[in-house]
Amino acid sequence: MALYKHSEYLEKVDDEGFDEEYSPGTDAPYSGIYRCMGCNKEVASNEGEPLPPQNSDQHSPSQGKVRWRLVVYADHEG
Repeated sequence: MALYKHSEYLEKVDDEGFDEEYSPGTDAPYSGIYRCMGCNKEVASNEGEPLPPQNSDQHSPSQGKVRWRLVVYADHEG
């Protein structure tokens, strides 16, 4: 789970961009922290760069395939 100390640096939003799941190797549509919905591993990815591939994390059959979801968006515009 992504952690933080200073809540004044984060803002809760209800944006559909946080609902999509992305396949391994897909270019990240946003910069930020992505969470695998199977094993809960988190990674930081930059917009336009590929999300980690399937073989970067081996799942048990109960975890299913690697599928990434944006959990924290990094706003570069400020």
